[in-house]
Amino acid sequence: MATVVAFHAHPDDEALLTGGTLARLAAEGHQVVIVVATDGVVGRTAAAPGERTRLEELEASASVLGAARVVHLGYADSGHGAILFPDPPGLVRFVRADVDEAAGRLAGLIREEQADLLISYDPRGGYGHRDHVKVHQVGARAAEMTGIRVLEATMPRELVSAVVGPLRLMRLVVRYGPRESRGSFSPRAAITHRFDVRRYAGQKRSAIAEHRSFTNSRSRAARLARVMLALPLPVFALLFGREWYVEPRRACRQETVDGRR
Repeated sequence: MATVVAFHAHPDDEALLTGGTLARLAAEGHQVVIVVATDGVVGRTAAAPGERTRLEELEASASVLGAARVVHLGYADSGHGAILFPDPPGLVRFVRADVDEAAGRLAGLIREEQADLLISYDPRGGYGHRDHVKVHQVGARAAEMTGIRVLEATMPRELVSAVVGPLRLMRLVVRYGPRESRGSFSPRAAITHRFDVRRYAGQKRSAIAEHRSFTNSRSRAARLARVMLALPLPVFALLFGREWYVEPRRACRQETVDGRR
């Protein structure tokens, strides 16, 4: 059986982007290690009394998915927007981290776990969040350091473009429009792996639900997450029961052969 290191930007990304895949891998007997670059905290440094921290929510989500271990790489959330806040005491915001230094931390963990596969993000970081782009950069560099096989989590760009319009009409998406969607994620032709994870949709949905500080917030992304969680499980499985990846080496080989992408 294999050991898989799933490298994510923030607590909740592991469930939203790869929850079904991680649950499937764990159910099939593989060891899953979830690594998050950041603590998920932007504007405040501590949870309110009686409230779990973002990292504690991640631990609960990982348990639902069947992961064996959770690791925080040691950086602070950089936030998404025009303002990049100063570094909090004792931490560096991930976007400011030196790529080689961060990749060295990740490579050390890969070697410690004797991992066979690294899950990271596509070059655009999906929708362009600066921490997600940094995950791609750090993951790619760690792969160079270790020689590990990489799968980059993504979605078909054409599918994302198709759903942006309806989501904007429902005001679940505002800043992310047609122009942004055309440059996000990966074109369908570049995707090398599509996993059917409908059997694990219940675990994926439960893992998302563990991130209450996100789902209970007032952001539009949280509103969208609440809509997802309210769906009957068969509908949730139908809509969110597939997850997509690009294997960079395989994609490059195919491009060399057929001239596409």
